[in-house]
Amino acid sequence: MDIALPDLTFDPALKEWTLGLFEALRRMSFDGVGISRATYGEGESGAIALVAEAARREGLQVAHDAAANLVVTLPGRRPELPFVACGSHLDSVPQGGNFDGAAGVLAGLMALVTLKRAGVTPPRTLKLFVLRGEESAWFGKCYLGSSALFGRFDPADFDLRQSGTGRTLAECMAAAGADADILRRREPLVRAADIACFLELHIEQGPVMVARGIPVGIVTGIRGNVRHPKAVCRGEAAHSGAVPRWLRHDAVFATSDLVMRLDRHWEALLEQGQDLVLTLGIIGTNPEEHAMSRVPGEVRFSLEWRSQSAEVLEGFAGLLREEAAAVERSRGVAFDFGAAVPTPPAAMDPRLAAHLGTLCRARGIPYEFLPSGAGHDAAIFANEGVPTVMIFIRNEHGSHNPREAMDHDDFFLGAELLLHGLLTAPAALAATGEGPA
Repeated sequence: MDIALPDLTFDPALKEWTLGLFEALRRMSFDGVGISRATYGEGESGAIALVAEAARREGLQVAHDAAANLVVTLPGRRPELPFVACGSHLDSVPQGGNFDGAAGVLAGLMALVTLKRAGVTPPRTLKLFVLRGEESAWFGKCYLGSSALFGRFDPADFDLRQSGTGRTLAECMAAAGADADILRRREPLVRAADIACFLELHIEQGPVMVARGIPVGIVTGIRGNVRHPKAVCRGEAAHSGAVPRWLRHDAVFATSDLVMRLDRHWEALLEQGQDLVLTLGIIGTNPEEHAMSRVPGEVRFSLEWRSQSAEVLEGFAGLLREEAAAVERSRGVAFDFGAAVPTPPAAMDPRLAAHLGTLCRARGIPYEFLPSGAGHDAAIFANEGVPTVMIFIRNEHGSHNPREAMDHDDFFLGAELLLHGLLTAPAALAATGEGPA
């Protein structure tokens, strides 16, 4: 079991240093409305360079792997043991907020800097991963850097094009310094067995913690999802005044019919105690064709559903097929959902979650256990078999918008919890007889 370490806290100078990094990230990424740091673009690369330089100045080891992820290392007393990892991402959605991802990166950096400044060598090596491409907004695919970490990067994704610029992912990754040959061979950049555990701090991206007045959350699981980004309903265009209802093949009404049928299933599943959220984030007729006097013959839309349960995800796919077939028969249309893009759910390690709860109680930190509706790089680590847990920080106004408003005091509470979790998590796992020795 790992030996006890001194009780460490953040001094005011370190807090001001960290807030200065938040402000520097904001200034370099402000787009006039919010924060834009494009995946494998100049914004993400510039933010990573900022963090790398800050770590280097503090005497930490800095390296970049074949996916251009940043890895910051504080060597431990026993480097032969599996290392303890933390991290998050620095890319953002267009016109997003400054704390989504960045909070986890800077909290991890604070932990390593605190130990370095105090002259404390941890029992195990600590690593901070600043992971590329967590957001799906730019290439339509998420978890690019963390997937590559374990040899799961799909070479077909090199042909994906960046929203806005149209540049391929291959071009953008090359500009960021990634090694395409290693990624094409799907060579793991790290072995899961070499990681004792992974902890990720992140802002909550919904309203639950704010509504309940809880500054810190401990995540029990991350919802997986099934996405159809380019679904289409095809009917038949017609004159709005000349075609009666019974002869119409209206794509808008058909799509609306399908949506309401799915909504009723959603409500029923929730009443049964199942975990599910359903969203149509994009929907519309072709602006080159639509008109007030035209029965729309085509509607394009996106569809996604999320759950902590793989069975619920699969079951809802069956309901979608059944209801789409019923609408096709009744309204004379055809649905084409395209290929599904699935992301499996991920369970957080219950031993680590319980341990963080113990640390919160010992330090007088109010907390609550809750699931994550949004996806995170932590899901990749968990599904690779790495004991994983997440810490949530209360955040006003949700996320993926410029109004993110994480309270600094809440952040420092969560970062303090992360620091002590990094130092004690291996011992907590070993105490169960199932974790790293």
